[in-house]
Amino acid sequence: MSGRHIQNLKEFDPFADVQGGSTLTDEGIVHVRIQQRNGRKTLTTVQGLHEKFDKKLIAKYCKKHFACNGTVVEHPEYGEVIQLQGDQRDAFVEFLKSTGMAKPEAIKVHGF
Repeated sequence: MSGRHIQNLKEFDPFADVQGGSTLTDEGIVHVRIQQRNGRKTLTTVQGLHEKFDKKLIAKYCKKHFACNGTVVEHPEYGEVIQLQGDQRDAFVEFLKSTGMAKPEAIKVHGF
């Protein structure tokens, strides 16, 4: 892992860094997380993308190019969250950087 700050989910609450009613789009930070499902299965979640981006279109593109399944869910506190099957953190970070949706310093990667 190339110098990224990665945090262990077993010792760290992935949503603890979000304070009260502040939205991540205001801060400009995009959070890319990995969550353990069952066995070896994992789920990659992305939150904090700006509202001007169509999350369903992004999920459709990622599903095709990353060869995985995914969806967009509405979270009451965090807004629309993109969920992709498998560990897609590296691929999604490269996608964000190459398209210019987020600056490299504004991307925070969480996981084990």
